[in-house]
Amino acid sequence: QVQLVESGGGLVQPGGSLRLSCAASGSIFRINDMGWYRQAPGEEREVVAVITSGGSANYADSVKGRFTIFRDNTNRRVYLQMNSLKPEDTDVYYCNIEVLSIDGRYLEVWGQGTLVTVSS
Repeated sequence: QVQLVESGGGLVQPGGSLRLSCAASGSIFRINDMGWYRQAPGEEREVVAVITSGGSANYADSVKGRFTIFRDNTNRRVYLQMNSLKPEDTDVYYCNIEVLSIDGRYLEVWGQGTLVTVSS
C-alpha cells in the first residue's frame, strides 16, 4: 500500500502565503508525476500544478506566477508554495501521485485533502 499525508492548510488573509506539503510512504519503487488538485463543494476537482519526475512543472492558468510546485525525491515529498493568495483560491487541496509499486503495479494515489481558506 501507498499512503499520502498532507499538511500546511489553514486560514490566510488575501495576499498572504501558505506552503502545502505532501509525504508519500509505503511500497513504492518509483514515483512518477506528483501534483496538486483542488475542489470546491459541488464542483469538479481541478488540477492546480503537476511536476514530473524530471522536474518539469505545469500550472493552471489561474495560479501561474503565484504558485510554485517542487519535489524532494529523496524524501518522497511534494510541496506547493502559494503566494499572493486570493479569496478564489479557497478550496480543499489534494495531493496526487502516480507510482510504480514494489510489486510492479502502477497506482494513482490521493491524499486526504487539506483546507485552504483565504479571507480577511
